[in-house]
Order: sequence, then structure tokens, then C-alpha cells
Amino acid sequence: MKRMAVTATALVAAAALALTGCSGERGGGTDEGSSAEETTGFEAGSTIGVALPDKTSENWVLAGQLFKDGLEEAGFKADVQYAPASNTVAEQQNQIQAMVTGGAKVIIIGAKDGKQLATQVQAAKDAGAYVIAYDRLIENTEAVDYYVAFDNFKVGELQGTALLEGLAERAGHEAPYNIELFSGSPDDANSKVFFDGAMSVLQEKIDDETLNVVSGQTEIAQTATEGWLAENAQNRMDTLLTGSYSGETVLDGVLSPNDTLARAIITSVQQAGKPVPVVTGQDSEVESVKSIMEGIQYSTINKDTTLLVEQSIKMVQQLQAGEDVEVNDTESYDNGEKIVPAYLLDPVIVTKENAAEAYANVPSLLEIVESYQ
Repeated sequence: MKRMAVTATALVAAAALALTGCSGERGGGTDEGSSAEETTGFEAGSTIGVALPDKTSENWVLAGQLFKDGLEEAGFKADVQYAPASNTVAEQQNQIQAMVTGGAKVIIIGAKDGKQLATQVQAAKDAGAYVIAYDRLIENTEAVDYYVAFDNFKVGELQGTALLEGLAERAGHEAPYNIELFSGSPDDANSKVFFDGAMSVLQEKIDDETLNVVSGQTEIAQTATEGWLAENAQNRMDTLLTGSYSGETVLDGVLSPNDTLARAIITSVQQAGKPVPVVTGQDSEVESVKSIMEGIQYSTINKDTTLLVEQSIKMVQQLQAGEDVEVNDTESYDNGEKIVPAYLLDPVIVTKENAAEAYANVPSLLEIVESYQ
């Protein structure tokens, strides 16, 4: 997998914050190569729009700074905008429309709700702009040109694998193990991909009774966490503990789709005075890395935002030059109207045992890990 050179400013920004990316409907199979779509190029120094969701997670804050620094260093004008944290889509719709009106040649969109941007994406296409879906697939439109993300199905597979490994290591007894399942926000297409990836590993173990979901809540609609909000995960965990884990019933493990929710789940368990179960995560958020090193949260997934932004900017440069855009998956991501050509990066499981190796090139996180050794 090719990587664009890291800019000096991007490295400074990356050192200041944790590296993550939280993230289409997936079919199957990959096909490495360049996009079959023709590109005509555009003027150097053009405006590039970047529309991101709210700043409630570290990865989005980092991504915005990296985009601003990286695009400007590459000679473009960067228009980086965030939608508000109120979980309304209208502001992001307005921001994208303003980028179209302002003449942006490429608009990179980290969708607040990928199902509600088809009108704005079509307006961009009609104006001659290219659209790159960043981290979250934009659905139900033929007007999205490319998708750049980590392999989110693989993220789910790794989370399921980490849960099984953690149970074998920490549960203190043989199977069956009592677990609960959490998934992300229903307005994020990635939530289903993460969950499906995890269940591709866990369902067999549920069926053979190695795993026991005590609450019986195994469907994504039952496990969803609206808005990816920590308070919603904590409230659901409170309810699960009260309803399913009274008396002698012990909770051994929890599938959590990201670090923010993992910490909320752990808080719920601790406040209930119960032993902390094996809890998975994603995004390598600073507080979760600390928790992992303290032996509390079991695992996270490292998705290096620096690499994701670099790949996005590389695509912009290829579009500006009129070159073929490099992709490595032309089969998997069906947005309801087309298979969107994608460039996927590889995620990595991180536990206490491999944290130093996993963050060897992430100074800010490596410093945290080394402070516990």
C-alpha cells in the first residue's frame, strides 16, 4: 500500500493529538488499481472544501487540523468546516452548498449523516467538483466519486477477535462467557459494517454457546447507540446491569464499537460496584490508551488519522493533475446507487502487550505507553 510523504506540519499536529478515525455498506472482495473514471484536472491553488462532523471525538479534531495544514502545504486553499454538535444535518448541508457556490474543486466529506447529503453532493457534481467520502460512505447518490477509509469490516472482525482473546485471558473461568453487545449510531453507515464484522467472528461462538448474551439483545437495532453518545451507552449499560446481572450473574465481556462508548460502559460497571469486564474499543483515544495500560479497558483499534488524511490529499493531487486516482477496492462499497471506488487502509488491534509496537510511529501515544513501563 502506497503512502504519501508526511508533511512536517502534519507531524506536529499528529504529535499533539491521538490518532484515530471512526467510519458503507460492504459487499465483498477487493480489486487493486486505479479508478476507471476519467479526470480532467483543474487549476493549481484551487479551493478544496472539507466538511467534517462535530468535534466530539479526538479523531475529527485531528483530521481538521491535518487537512488544513496538509492542503495548504500542497498548494491548495483549504476551507475546513465542522457541523455543530447538535446532531442536526442541516448545517453540514449548508456548509457543503456554500463550498459548491464558492467554487471548491474537490469537496471531502466526513458525513454527519451519509443518508441525507445526496442533494448537496449532486449540486457539487453539477458544478464540476469532485466528491470524496471520507471515513463514512455517502449513500443513495451516483455523485460521490471516491471513498477513503480504513477497512471497517475488518475493524469489526478485529474487535470480535479481541473480545474472544480477552475473555480467554481475563475471565478467570472456562466458557461459557456472559457478554453484551453494543453498536454505533444508526445514522452512521459504518455502524452496521463494524457490527457485521464483529458478528462474523462472534455469531458462531454464540450459536455453539461459548458465548451467552444474557439480555438476549443480539440485533443491531437493539444494540445501537444513538449519536455515538457516551451517555446513551452508559444508560443502556445501567439498564442491562439492573435487568440481567443481578445476584450472582457475572458480566464477562462487552463488545464496544469505539473508545468513547467503552469508557462509558466501564463507568457504568464501576458505579454498579461490579468487576470490570473485557471491553473492546476503537480509535486509540488518549484516555482509553491510558486505561488499557492500567489494565482496565482491554483493547482498542489503531486507525491512524494521519495516514487517512494523507491518502485523501494524495487523491486531491491526482485529481488536480488529471491523473488516474489510485484505489484498491472497486467491488465492496455499494451506496445504494453505485459501487464507489475506494482506497482502504488496514486497522490494527492494540492491547497492553503490543501497544509500544503499535504506536512506535505515534510519539504522543508512545510517550503515554512508555510512562506505564
